[in-house]
Amino acid sequence: MAVGEILRFATAGSVDDGKSSLIGRLLYDSKSILEDQMRSIEHASRQRGSEQVELALLTDGLRAEREQNITIDVAYRYFSTDKRKFIIADTPGHIQYTRNMVTGTSTADLSVILIDARKGVLSQSKRHAAISALLGIRHLVVAVNKMDLVGFDEDVFEGIAREFTAFVNRLGNPTVKFIPISALLGDNVVDSSTNMPWFQGQPLLRYLEEVDASVPDAGSLRLPIQYVIRPNQDYRGFAGRLESGTLRVGDLAVVSSTGTEARVRSILVAGRETHEASFGQAVAVTLDREVDVSRGDLMFAPGDPPSVADRVEAIVCWMNEQPLQVGHRYLLLHGTARVSATVERVLNRVDVDTLDPLSSISLGMNDIGRIVLHTSKRLFFDPYSTLPAMGSFVLVDPGTHATVAGGMIQAVATEEASEDLVKGRVIWLDGWKGDLHSLGRELRRFGKQVIVLAGDNVLPQFVGVLLAQGVDTLVDGDAAPDGAVRISVDPLSNREALVDTILARL
Repeated sequence: MAVGEILRFATAGSVDDGKSSLIGRLLYDSKSILEDQMRSIEHASRQRGSEQVELALLTDGLRAEREQNITIDVAYRYFSTDKRKFIIADTPGHIQYTRNMVTGTSTADLSVILIDARKGVLSQSKRHAAISALLGIRHLVVAVNKMDLVGFDEDVFEGIAREFTAFVNRLGNPTVKFIPISALLGDNVVDSSTNMPWFQGQPLLRYLEEVDASVPDAGSLRLPIQYVIRPNQDYRGFAGRLESGTLRVGDLAVVSSTGTEARVRSILVAGRETHEASFGQAVAVTLDREVDVSRGDLMFAPGDPPSVADRVEAIVCWMNEQPLQVGHRYLLLHGTARVSATVERVLNRVDVDTLDPLSSISLGMNDIGRIVLHTSKRLFFDPYSTLPAMGSFVLVDPGTHATVAGGMIQAVATEEASEDLVKGRVIWLDGWKGDLHSLGRELRRFGKQVIVLAGDNVLPQFVGVLLAQGVDTLVDGDAAPDGAVRISVDPLSNREALVDTILARL
């Protein structure tokens, strides 16, 4: 990212560390607040009995946030200087809103972590640093705030810097910059502080204006197909965003789903034909032959393929109130692809204070852990550390459509699969006389993805294919395939009790 382009950064930290105040100060001192906005927060400050303007109100937009003096939702703000444009994501500090912090940081180039100089390094500060590193954020700015409340003491700042550096060194290779500030008074936010002459570094805004937070191009051609364009019978284009590499007219490209090679005939960028497209551009390409390509496919160069597997190890941040269920089937959104995935096992849970792996069989809300996923179709991916766009994914509960986790693929799973968890199950309802399809719909409302095969003519070969793909099957009739789980159904039995029994088996 060259200086002059947009810098996206997120603020994070513990409760009351001053994230919203810092953003308000940046906007105020850079003269990026409109007059009506200023009048509004002045009025709100007076209503709250404050003697001075509370700049935090610029980002604490929800009523609950203003009432509690906390950030709950992710608030986005935009401003610019002569050198650069900025998009800020103000993320929550409470642990129960960690998932919101993940959302705000996931698209950032840089993370600003605030630490209250009076409290020092807290667990939530470490959690946000760990999540930022896991999300591939290579630049961290640690703003030690409220220096005015500790008498602008250099020793306090240096002690926090030493402690946090020891922790960050275990995260890998993020670049860390420490800046002592007072968001309330403006020290070292936009202008250098006269109260801290011992600090010879840049104030925060000047550092943000000059930092190079660009993501290097991995070099390998990766074009996930988002949409097939067919305006008429003479044009069939494939649209997507180049996540890596360069594509030229005449290049050979491989289509992931079929392995078919074809040569690029034309490239459109912003509606105009061009000879070459590069990393980050949205393109529409045509090929020199008819190839079966659809949404979710990936184009890559021959001889430089991505990794391919249906079992992967991944690090996830669990975002749902319902804990992760081993053996449960989720919908995995990977780039433009959508596949069914089963959590095969939890390898460990990360202790965010020490970064040590802890033994665990599940993950609760805001936990970070390493899991093994088994997908119904092969994934074409690059490890997150190599190419974040091709290594990141989201897990969605198919029953509630809730986003339950954000994840980063680390590698192909090397250990043997657990047969009990990967294979599907056949549930045989012996004696069932009702509508099997309606029962299947009821089970799907509980998030259970089942295929209904009613009647006696169930082909064992077809069921075998479903089981190999991890699909559960519901059958009735007088007989069932080998290995089916038999549930005897009393005609007078309660339907709710029957559903509970089936759910227990699934």
